[in-house]
Amino acid sequence: MIFAVTNRIPPSAVELLREAGEVRIDERETAIPRTELLELVAGAEAIVCLLGDRVDEELLDAAGPQLRCVANVAVGYDNVDVAAAERRGVVVTNTPGVLDDATADLTIALILAATRRIAEGDRLVRSGRDWNWGMHFMLGSSLQGRLLGVVGLGGIGRRVARRARAFGMRIAYHSRHPAPAEVEAELGAERMPLERLLAEADVLSLHCPLTPETHHLIGAAELEAMKPSAVLVNAARGPVVDEAALAEALAERRIAAAGLDVYEREPRVEPRLLDLNNVVLSPHLGSATVETRTAMAELAARNAISVLSGQGALTPVTSQ
Repeated sequence: MIFAVTNRIPPSAVELLREAGEVRIDERETAIPRTELLELVAGAEAIVCLLGDRVDEELLDAAGPQLRCVANVAVGYDNVDVAAAERRGVVVTNTPGVLDDATADLTIALILAATRRIAEGDRLVRSGRDWNWGMHFMLGSSLQGRLLGVVGLGGIGRRVARRARAFGMRIAYHSRHPAPAEVEAELGAERMPLERLLAEADVLSLHCPLTPETHHLIGAAELEAMKPSAVLVNAARGPVVDEAALAEALAERRIAAAGLDVYEREPRVEPRLLDLNNVVLSPHLGSATVETRTAMAELAARNAISVLSGQGALTPVTSQ
């Protein structure tokens, strides 16, 4: 078995691969230059890649006809041309489940930071400017009794909702398909059309995959439909939100605040967002715990090994 690993991943995952066969790995933390990436994957039977790697026709051709698996170390796989892989009989896998709790934790952190102005306060203290406690100093908003609108009540969305209930929030959601009745009952969650959810949510949290249908799901019209006091949180994929429209809505206070962990042209951020105090910006930290990133990489490695061993993928994206 020949595995090509496009960036440095946790050692335990590399060991799994080395026990099964030959491993070619690029140890840099930053994205490998495209020409070097094409050389790295040449002749590989499985590619273990990260969400910053563009797996397209060119890369699949460079790997060659013996390629049997692309194991993406992420839940989302919008970086992979799945149709092109399927045409070549290449199995694509992802890493669902293992990062749900970490991403839900980060989402709650963004909600708290945005509603309680934590990042803004941190900047104030670090600036050295004078400040004094007062009854009207840096007032935020509480979460108790407020409505959390979840777009995409999958594994991550459900965990966010459970955590939000601990803060006394009410839950509503929008999804293509209804959640199981027992999940709705557990969360006290009401399914709503997106238009109603936009109008009623105090916090709108995005947890849908990036597809042609969800690209710019939240644009100028949707932001206009939200409450002026509402907060938008995106820990899904950047292009789900029209970033330029969001910057304009925040600057004009048409919504109160936002918390972003992902960006439309990542790692580039819409420049107008950088000067706004009512947005919290984190650098795609949703799965960034030692335990979670290790579990993701190990699952990707096990997927690649299982496919090459003829046992099928553990968490396939494509049909096998």
